[in-house]
Amino acid sequence: MSDEETGSGEANKASLFDRIGGEDGVRAVVERFYDLMEHEPAYDELRAMHEADLLPMRISLTEFLSAWLGGPRTWFESRPGTCIMSMHRNIAVSKTTAAQWVQAMSRAMAEARIEPALGTQMQQAFLRMAGAMIPR
Repeated sequence: MSDEETGSGEANKASLFDRIGGEDGVRAVVERFYDLMEHEPAYDELRAMHEADLLPMRISLTEFLSAWLGGPRTWFESRPGTCIMSMHRNIAVSKTTAAQWVQAMSRAMAEARIEPALGTQMQQAFLRMAGAMIPR
């Protein structure tokens, strides 16, 4: 795409990780996501799929999303050869829990004030990812 088509500027030169606000931005989204999951009845089925202590998941998801967005690759370096999709293979992801995950993540991004274009881009990727985790 040309610079004109993409709305060129500094935002397009920055990595997605930088655009979200680095590790602090990722952590804000992850913390809000798990807070929603923990306290909102709309996400009860999703919450039930997780261990009682969400701290390890909060750390893991922060590291995963940081790497996925182009930041430090800590998550991948500490789990060589691991595929996020394979890690979820033995979890009973349903259409309902996949939708709850995307909805909670979308709310978390909006409430953390992620720039709308980046939030939309991430939401589209999350929709594909969540859909792919539902057993066929």
